[in-house]
Amino acid sequence: MNDRLKALADAGVSIWLDDLSRERLETGNLADLVQNRHVVGVTSNPAIFQSALAKGERYDAQVRELAAQGADVDKATLVITTDDVREACKVMRPVFDATDGVDGRVSIEVSPGLAHDTGETVTEAAILHKTVGEPNVMIKIPGTKEGWPAITETLAAGISVNVTLIFGLEQYRNVMEAYVTGLERASDNGHDLSGIHSVASFFVSRVDSEIDKRLEATTGGPGTDPALRGKAGVANARLAFQMYEDFFQGERWAALEAKGARKQRPLWASTGVKNPDYDDTMYVVDLVATDTVNTMPEKTLDAVADHGEVRGDRIRSFYDDAAAHMQALADAGIDYDDVIKALIKEGVDKFVVAWDELQETLAASLEAARA
Repeated sequence: MNDRLKALADAGVSIWLDDLSRERLETGNLADLVQNRHVVGVTSNPAIFQSALAKGERYDAQVRELAAQGADVDKATLVITTDDVREACKVMRPVFDATDGVDGRVSIEVSPGLAHDTGETVTEAAILHKTVGEPNVMIKIPGTKEGWPAITETLAAGISVNVTLIFGLEQYRNVMEAYVTGLERASDNGHDLSGIHSVASFFVSRVDSEIDKRLEATTGGPGTDPALRGKAGVANARLAFQMYEDFFQGERWAALEAKGARKQRPLWASTGVKNPDYDDTMYVVDLVATDTVNTMPEKTLDAVADHGEVRGDRIRSFYDDAAAHMQALADAGIDYDDVIKALIKEGVDKFVVAWDELQETLAASLEAARA
C-alpha cells in the first residue's frame, strides 16, 4: 500500500479511478489498483470508452459476435459499454459491501447528445441501470438545466446518480436541490433512501484553463497579474464545498436524514493538470476534506503516490481566501457567469464528439466483421 495514497484515504477522501477499459479488467489491473492503491470507485465517460475501443484488440471477438447477431451500432455500443461497467462493478463489489454502498461505485453516462433532453435522459438512465444490473452502478447525468429534472426523476425511481459536468456555483445549487427533491419523491414512492447514493462531479482543471486563457488575453490592468493564474479551479471548488456544507442542514434535510438519506458527496473531477507549469498533484492535495471523492486519471494517481503532499483538510479554513480570489478575478474583468456558460457548452460538446467517434469506430468494426 502506498503511504501517500493511504494518507489521502485516511484524510477522508475516496479515491476513484477516472478510467475504464477491458484491458484493465482482463489483466487484473483494476483489481490491483483496489488492492494496492486505495482505489474505491471508478468513473467512465464517452471519451474514456472511445479511447478504450480505439486501442488494442480486446473488443474484436465481441464485435464479430454482435455483427453476426445483426446488431446495429446503438445496440453494440450499449452492450459493450455496459458489459465493461458490469464487470467493473463485480470487481468493486467487495468495497461496496464493506462501505455500506458509499464506495465501490462504477459510473456510466447517458448519451451526451441527450444533455438537453430531459425525457430521453430519464429513459436512457433507466435502461442503463437495468442493463448493467448491479447494485453498485451509478448513472451519470449532466448537470445542465435540462438535466436537473432528469436527476430528480431518476432518483425518484430509486436509481443512484452521479451528476457530471458541474462547473458553477449556481449550477451546483440547482443540482443539490434536484437531489433533495428526488429523495423526497423516492420516499413518497416507497424506496429505501439509505440505498440511494449520489455524487456531484465538480470539474476543476477546466476552470483554470478557461480563466487563464481569458487572463492571458488581457492587455494591461489587473488581469496581467501572474498571481491570478492557476488558482481559480481550487478556489471555485472550495466555495462549492462551503455551499455543500450550508445546504445539507436544516429541517428539510433532517427529515430526509431521519429516513436514512445520505448526503450527496462532492466529487472533484477533471483533476489532471492541463498546464505543465502547475503542480501535477494540486487538484488533489489542495482539495482534501472528509466526505469528498477525487476521481483521477492514472497519471494523476501515480503523481500523488510519488510526491503528493497530503497536509490534512485544505478546504474548510480557506473559504475567505477562495472568495477573495474569485473577487480579484472579477475585478480583473473575468465574467464568471460567462466562463461557466462556456465551460458547460464545451463540456457537452467534447463528450458528443467523443461519443460520435466511438460510434464511428464501432460502425466501421461491425461493417468489417460482416464483410
